[in-house]
Amino acid sequence: MKASMEESAPRAKRREHVHEMHGDRRVDEYHWLRRREDPDVIRYLEEENAYTAARMKHTEEFQQKLYDEMLSRIKETDLSVPVKKGDYFYYNRQVKGLQYPIFCRKRGSLDEPEEVLLDQNEEAQGKAFFRVGAMKVSPDHRLLAYGVDLDGSEKYTLRIKDLQNGEHLDDRVEGTGRSLAWCRDSRTIYYCTLDATLRPYRVHRHRLGSEVETDSVIFEEADGSFFVGVGVSRSERFILIHLGSHTTSEVWFFDADDDTADPRLVAAREQGVEYSLDHRGDSFYILTNWQAKNFRWMKTPIERPERACWQEIIAHREDVYLEGVEVFAEHSVRFERKDGLQRVVVREFADGDEHLIAFPDPIYSVSSGRNPEFATRTFRFHYGSLVTPDSVFEYAIDSRSKTLLKRQEVLGGYDPAHYVCLREFATAPDGTRIPISLVHRKDFAKDGQGALLLTGYGAYGIGYDAEFSSLRLTLLDRGYAIAIAHIRGGDELGRAWYEAGKLRRKKNSFNDFIACAEYLMEAGWVSRRRLAISGGSAGGLLMGAVINARPELFAKVIAAVPFVDVLTTMLDESLPLTVIEWEEWGNPNDPEDYAYIKSYSPYDNVRPVCYPKMLVTAGLYDPRVSYWEPAKWVARLRATKTDQNVLLLKTNMDSGHSGASGRYDYLKEKALEYAFLLEEC
Repeated sequence: MKASMEESAPRAKRREHVHEMHGDRRVDEYHWLRRREDPDVIRYLEEENAYTAARMKHTEEFQQKLYDEMLSRIKETDLSVPVKKGDYFYYNRQVKGLQYPIFCRKRGSLDEPEEVLLDQNEEAQGKAFFRVGAMKVSPDHRLLAYGVDLDGSEKYTLRIKDLQNGEHLDDRVEGTGRSLAWCRDSRTIYYCTLDATLRPYRVHRHRLGSEVETDSVIFEEADGSFFVGVGVSRSERFILIHLGSHTTSEVWFFDADDDTADPRLVAAREQGVEYSLDHRGDSFYILTNWQAKNFRWMKTPIERPERACWQEIIAHREDVYLEGVEVFAEHSVRFERKDGLQRVVVREFADGDEHLIAFPDPIYSVSSGRNPEFATRTFRFHYGSLVTPDSVFEYAIDSRSKTLLKRQEVLGGYDPAHYVCLREFATAPDGTRIPISLVHRKDFAKDGQGALLLTGYGAYGIGYDAEFSSLRLTLLDRGYAIAIAHIRGGDELGRAWYEAGKLRRKKNSFNDFIACAEYLMEAGWVSRRRLAISGGSAGGLLMGAVINARPELFAKVIAAVPFVDVLTTMLDESLPLTVIEWEEWGNPNDPEDYAYIKSYSPYDNVRPVCYPKMLVTAGLYDPRVSYWEPAKWVARLRATKTDQNVLLLKTNMDSGHSGASGRYDYLKEKALEYAFLLEEC
């Protein structure tokens, strides 16, 4: 039955398209799938969706059970922790049955009447996709500026709402990016627009009531490897324009009180030098990797911001990675990593006194909360672990005490004592020790027969932290262990950890992941027939690379919006992200980079071997990983692989990179994934 069903799977037409470069001739028989406006392409994607539905039809009741179970653990009507800004307390609330949060505030105290700023559910009526990007209340608290994306393409429409009468102003800008900033007069707003590759490249000044066509362009970045963003310092004194590639950054600034000011440069870009800054008093405070691989913290006079005037506050340390520093009127709070674990350190500006905020779990994740007030002696942060639900704490700096403001409620009697989290290490082929974070029920039998889901990412210097998810309980309570491979390419062990997994060392990421899989089997955590793996986006590239290298090692694979056609994408400068990502993957216009990328690009290395069972997802309007990458990959796999294992492609025809925008629709997507893992498919 399985063989006949696989034979009836959609087969994409083969239309030969030849790429020639550096003397290499590549035939891409599925290049035509790039034409999104072609009815044949849409028809093919819909056939794949129908095939996936047919192959998973026997799991429909189970999917509904999984959906109901995951939903039953969520407090559907809920309230975020209110955040004070000026005279107002801002928060959002969820209502049972509604897909999206409602943004609200109260003036003076939490006992006052509620004012609804934006009900996304009303705005989203009749729309298959709805997502709010940047959302900023004006300094006088009278206006709300926000961006709306209606298809997942990440092209936003800027709208402005009068919070006094609830009406939208006529001011409306199409095709904006995610960042916004208000001038302190609350009558002028700054926004970014996109170029043909969807790169934020211009900053515009708009005065309310004026025609958008007359908006001034106050900054434009011509280099396609730099993205532009605009924001405001926490002190609200300066508007900051940030430019960044994957290795280099530059900041411009101007007074937030002056709606005619021209931006002024802090320090000219220098290849490989990154810096960001905030403001306090007469100084800018700068986090930078200038002559400091793991970053250091410096300051400079506002009147002399150039690099020659930077003065060191926190020196570079070989064993500590300085991730970020938040600046307040009297103190700073910095986030750093040592031995792969995060630390939070408070430092007083008056005397340089420092102290560490301690945490109880052996493996945990901590991040800054919403802290908009500049003159404050408290600090909010999020804390959690693989067994501890996300918790919002307020830390009193003077008393050094933590107050729990809210912990994510997990309904249905969740007890963290029933679960265990721990860290183990695998050894990569070059001898490097690779951390693995694990979570399982206490009654999990480590006898080599259990099921395990191994996940990973390993790119862009983005660490894969050990955070809690109530959705994982669906797997844990059915006998799964879940493991996170902290492979090179992330930043868990510092900047060098990232650099060891990029460019012409990218294969370290794949080797690390395979080493983690082998270790987990050898240590008795899982058998090969029950080892599943998952990853999304660049983590989907990871999935494609490791199953090409070791297809026999894995039983099931979930590859979400996978970046698998690396060579073709990196050769196409018209696509979003291509030019900026040459610093991550390499520039294939260079023959050596071309050869290296081609040697691992999943689409280019599909082989006539037996592959694991696979579920692949895509988003039709995805600007980060174009839908055709997973579509082409699946088509080539179908035509090449020698097994009859199920291969499914599910394209969300209404969304982009992040999948469904509504919370209930998202749960349906997770139910499909978990049914794929748990059922015989």
